[in-house]
Amino acid sequence: MSEKPQPVSVLYCGVCGLPAEYCEFGPDFEKCKPWLIQNAPDLYPDLLKEAEAKEADKVSDQLQSTSIGGSSASKPEEVKRLPGGKIKKKERQEIIIEKVTRNKRKCITTVKGLDLFGVKLSDASKKLGKKFATGASVVKGPTEKEQIDVQGDISFDIVDFITDTWPDVPETAIFFIEDGKKVPAV
Repeated sequence: MSEKPQPVSVLYCGVCGLPAEYCEFGPDFEKCKPWLIQNAPDLYPDLLKEAEAKEADKVSDQLQSTSIGGSSASKPEEVKRLPGGKIKKKERQEIIIEKVTRNKRKCITTVKGLDLFGVKLSDASKKLGKKFATGASVVKGPTEKEQIDVQGDISFDIVDFITDTWPDVPETAIFFIEDGKKVPAV
């Protein structure tokens, strides 16, 4: 009679949950690297060498900085780079109000950027809906950022309402989109 085959033991990554051999194909291999170096150094020997090289670089940098005179050099500000080498700009704090017409007569007013001033969008949509007696909701815009959609054309009173309700928002930070151009509200 033949023997029963023994079950294979599989080491699963503690970060991504995949078998350790498949971490490099997972969602974020960079986050898995420290765990793999510690728990499965035999699977990825290049990671171990890479980590040792980084440690050696850190030690040499520390020695170099202390031998220069002990002055603590400030770290250069890290700039976020997009694919293609483009530098991502810091988001400016501004509120953009746009009126979109649908079905010839009906309008939707979108308010973007209130969250940059620390305003909770769900509370803001409730206040806008009550003030203008219309429907208002928080939706994801085309750029995957949340914005407030208000039914109807409320662009005539919205600037005063925003500056009165949230004093942190300066009137100079509010802009309208008219004919595809950004126009200051003041």
